[in-house]
Amino acid sequence: MTGVVPALGRTALITGIGGQDGSYLAEHLLDKGYRVVGVVRRGSAVPARIAHIRSRIELSDVDLLDEGRIADLLLAVRPQEVYNLAGHSFVPSSWERSDLMADVTGLAPARLLEAIRTTDPAIRFYQASTSEIFGNALESPQSETTPVNPRNPYGAAKAFAHFSTVNAREGLGLFAVSGILYNHESPRRGLEFVSRKVTDAAARISLGMADSLAMGNLDAQRDWGFAGDYIRAMWLMLQQDAPRDYVIASGTLHSVRDLCRVAFAHMGLDYERHVKIDPSLVRPAETVRLVGDPSRARRDLGWEPAMLFDHLIAMMVDADVERYRNGRAHVGQPEPGAG
Repeated sequence: MTGVVPALGRTALITGIGGQDGSYLAEHLLDKGYRVVGVVRRGSAVPARIAHIRSRIELSDVDLLDEGRIADLLLAVRPQEVYNLAGHSFVPSSWERSDLMADVTGLAPARLLEAIRTTDPAIRFYQASTSEIFGNALESPQSETTPVNPRNPYGAAKAFAHFSTVNAREGLGLFAVSGILYNHESPRRGLEFVSRKVTDAAARISLGMADSLAMGNLDAQRDWGFAGDYIRAMWLMLQQDAPRDYVIASGTLHSVRDLCRVAFAHMGLDYERHVKIDPSLVRPAETVRLVGDPSRARRDLGWEPAMLFDHLIAMMVDADVERYRNGRAHVGQPEPGAG
């Protein structure tokens, strides 16, 4: 890794700070001495995921569809780094409002980049890209040179944002990069995502609060990692001498069946006794063998995922059990617009 800039005294702006990734990134940057400013939806309460660090960060309610307001915010905050983690990130719902997905997830990054160009081109910009841009992947594993082939409105919107970032870098000379992140989970993951759906069910069933879990295709496979590991890669990407896109992944596939088995076994349960197949829960266009090749990130950034799959799932189950035992609300409730 080269070109690491001292963090002390630097300012970072995070859109989607109330989401899973935004909350972990905010903690990471605070630990490195950054001033952290987060963008939240207008009129919204302080998201639960960042309540514990609220006194250490600044929040601003800016509409990311309003380029003028974005420019005003950049001029007021004067960040050296901008991390765009905002957007609707739940794939199944993208079929219901593809127009909204295109506007918020696809066009907002382009507006951010234009605001950076007109206010301070020295700002370093990170775009949260996704493995869903590869969709029905034409090769496996996927790398930074794999052809883009999205198979749902979410992937299509992210592909537009991805190439907007490439064009800003290559056509306008901005330090603009995309992190092509594969599935990354944590106890802060929303309950609508399959990982939390499974760990939450394992917790409830182990506590006698439920008896079964309805699932779709158990043979679907994903490249799963820990969100806390992946946000380290985001930061490292903006500390390099030259801007490049990176695939951030574990490089290992696990099935939804593996997920169920590990989660239930952690609580001494047999998943086959509790998991029931519901055909209506199968995605309309299931992606195929999305597994990333993180070789470039390993070589250039010195990045490696630290948490193994089994440990990640066990940690998530333990966190869900603790919440139920303590009667606390879920940190990972769905928050549309948060990355």
